[in-house]
Amino acid sequence: MIVTALKDIVGTERDISGPGWQSRRLLLASDGMGFSMTDTIIRRGATLELEYKHHLEACYCIEGSGEIKSVMGVEWHPLEPFTLYALDQNDRHEVRAIDGDLRLVCVFNPPLTGSEVHGPDGSYSPQV
Repeated sequence: MIVTALKDIVGTERDISGPGWQSRRLLLASDGMGFSMTDTIIRRGATLELEYKHHLEACYCIEGSGEIKSVMGVEWHPLEPFTLYALDQNDRHEVRAIDGDLRLVCVFNPPLTGSEVHGPDGSYSPQV
């Protein structure tokens, strides 16, 4: 059984951040679950262009409000608490926080190893 409190992750090597975002890695590949789970914050006013070429991702909004759209699309989809989006085709996308910080619980497959940050193209490196 794995029991983890967010307060025990904040400020450790599982607390990773970059311009406009912070990702607290609750579960990692080393935990052996076959997926990873993060508590992620996108800072108010930030717009991130991302493309997880090597991962599938699903995110569940639990706080704040924002929007997401495919880079190829024109329609922004609202994000608010209790809304899920899933990038089931490694979609290149933009996500932005509008009203306060946007807080998401995110699941990645294959699982993150822990220290990943977004590369210049918005993706994480493939797992080794």
